[in-house]
Amino acid sequence: MEKSIAAPVHKIETFGLVDGPGVRFVVFLSGCALRCRYCHNPDTWDGKAPLRTPEEVFSQAVRYKPYWKPTGGLTVSGGEPLLHLSFVKELFRLAKMQQIHTALDTAGQPFTFEEPWFSAFRELMNVTDLFLLDLKMMDPEKHRALTGAGNDNIKAMASYLSEQGKPMWIRRVIVPGLTDEPEDLLSMKAFLSTLHTVERVELLPYHTLGIPKWEAAGLSYSLQNALPPTPEQMEAAKAVLGLS
Repeated sequence: MEKSIAAPVHKIETFGLVDGPGVRFVVFLSGCALRCRYCHNPDTWDGKAPLRTPEEVFSQAVRYKPYWKPTGGLTVSGGEPLLHLSFVKELFRLAKMQQIHTALDTAGQPFTFEEPWFSAFRELMNVTDLFLLDLKMMDPEKHRALTGAGNDNIKAMASYLSEQGKPMWIRRVIVPGLTDEPEDLLSMKAFLSTLHTVERVELLPYHTLGIPKWEAAGLSYSLQNALPPTPEQMEAAKAVLGLS
């Protein structure tokens, strides 16, 4: 676990509309162990960003509370926010003291049942209203080829959240020819059928807006020939998952 409760804040979006219900104040933290081939924010990988405390961030966020109405609130994204458990837990604790809805946007990669991490996660879970969880691929080896890491612990996290009654939105980026294979989508559908707290499944179309960030960082982008999905390809993926 991190030694300091301060965390590197990559950027803040004050009127987010896609990272949870309603209007959201979205905090993007820096640092991620995954190396997703389609990542549109590789500049968040290294964890290098100005450090801010939960109190500092919350004092900025709460100014926007009148705009959130009953459905909006505070979302922490990344990078990977589970690398900064203490920071997020304290930020969400401050939010819940004022009855503010909290959401965590995560790929689940750091999840483990090992202590002391798991106890800290359980404390975070108690002040998190909604988990936005990326299920990038279901096949373990294909997931490793896509992200650089396996996914057994990510699936274990989803199952645990379901067992604990925590609401989830499940997300998946659709890259034609890579993450839209019917076999893997059917595997995802079967897994989702074992979860009881999934409120929404979102398929997000792959885009190329992050390529300049790869080039600026001197990184080789392996999906140069990949194209964003057509409306028909998105509908086909939704049909396999039974979403259309």
